[in-house]
Amino acid sequence: MNTKILIVEDQFIEANNLRDILKNTGYSVSPIASSVPEALEIISRERPDMVLLDIYLQGPLTGIDLGGILMEQNIAFVYLSANSEREILNQAKATRPYGFLVKPFRKKDVLVTLDVAWYLHQQKMQPAATDAPDARKKSPVNPTAGKQIIGKSSAIRNLFEKVSVVGPSDISVLILGENGTGKELIAQRIHQLSARSGRPLVTVNCAALPTNLIESELFGHEKGAFTGATEKRIGKFEQAHEGTIFLDEIGELLPNLQAKLLRTLQEKEIEPIGGRKRTIDVRVITATNRNLEEEIASGNFRMDLYYRLSVFPLTLPTLRDRKEDIPLLADHFLQLCAQKEKKTITGFSDHVIKSMIGYDWPGNVRQLENFVARSVIMANGQVIDFTDLPSPQKRALLTESPECPFAAPASKETIKSMSEHEKEHILSALISCNWKLYGQDGAANLLQMHPSTLNSRMKKLGIHKKSLSKLHPGKK
Repeated sequence: MNTKILIVEDQFIEANNLRDILKNTGYSVSPIASSVPEALEIISRERPDMVLLDIYLQGPLTGIDLGGILMEQNIAFVYLSANSEREILNQAKATRPYGFLVKPFRKKDVLVTLDVAWYLHQQKMQPAATDAPDARKKSPVNPTAGKQIIGKSSAIRNLFEKVSVVGPSDISVLILGENGTGKELIAQRIHQLSARSGRPLVTVNCAALPTNLIESELFGHEKGAFTGATEKRIGKFEQAHEGTIFLDEIGELLPNLQAKLLRTLQEKEIEPIGGRKRTIDVRVITATNRNLEEEIASGNFRMDLYYRLSVFPLTLPTLRDRKEDIPLLADHFLQLCAQKEKKTITGFSDHVIKSMIGYDWPGNVRQLENFVARSVIMANGQVIDFTDLPSPQKRALLTESPECPFAAPASKETIKSMSEHEKEHILSALISCNWKLYGQDGAANLLQMHPSTLNSRMKKLGIHKKSLSKLHPGKK
């Protein structure tokens, strides 16, 4: 291994420990620097391939100052830090490091972080490869199977490439993105590409678990461990042994469970409630729509856990950032929904396609899928030629009206009662869920109400499948 590493660290014990890890693995290590001037002198003399860089160093200049210089010189670097101050994190992030190593660090964390950093740096230094004429002639390979992430945009091609790279490895992946962008589909594909594909993929929605049961759900409990524990429970981590666990909405995890999750990742052990520790072998994939760096700065999320989870972060593009994919996605959902509803529908009219492309889709792909499903149900002919998406003019009114920032001015004749609004809202949810009331993909869960409450409201408002014609007169 010819890669040369420079360590910039003013703590002798930590610097020496890092040097031993790197040398024993086969890296070439430059003399250790404890200040920015010393580091610059070594860089000019030896030109290292990568730099491991502490934020606080000897002298007036910090590691962040050096990070800015390294960025300008196109030298890859990774920060070493235990600092969680928001201002410091923002300053460090602005220098575009390839990662952070949180002190104290383990050998495996160091080596994996360096491997990922070097890969990302090589990709950055070869940006023209994907734009070469030969590359443009080839259709991008979609690495998903079954239910798919559809698209040919540059944003989605870049995502596919990263998924193909990280999938076969065994490192932790943090999937970032707004709701409806397909985070669970990406997690599934990463698992399918790994050596663990023949073992379980266990999915956990951290936001949906009851607060008083989440520890038991994740780590299990023994019979009699607490009141109501009438039988032994195998936790999600143990169920995923030798496979993958996908922790969705990781940003919702409570601080005490963040600490226990961190210990699990560090020690590769779980401790069921009332039981003894046991070793597990699990790959961890997490996802969130939150800005975890802001959560760290506000004290709601542990920085050491964040960097343990985000060895390879993947940011999913929003639908408004890849509008060229909207016709492809809409046609894909149209085929599925038309087949499900046993209808012959060949496509969308030009003005509907134009409306879809012009809309911002705050709910992303999931909202588009629901829109297509609703349109298929209401369609009379073979071409969908109507849309309930707001026009650009109406959207402007929605955002610019000083009297009400969320609604355009309306006449008394067009203003609906609260019951009418509630009925339409519930009907829209039922249609998007194919009239399924119960379960995680049911309307009750979507509306965030108890199923019995939803049933009660449906009876009171007279909602049944025939209500569809009242919601959209003339559509059957």
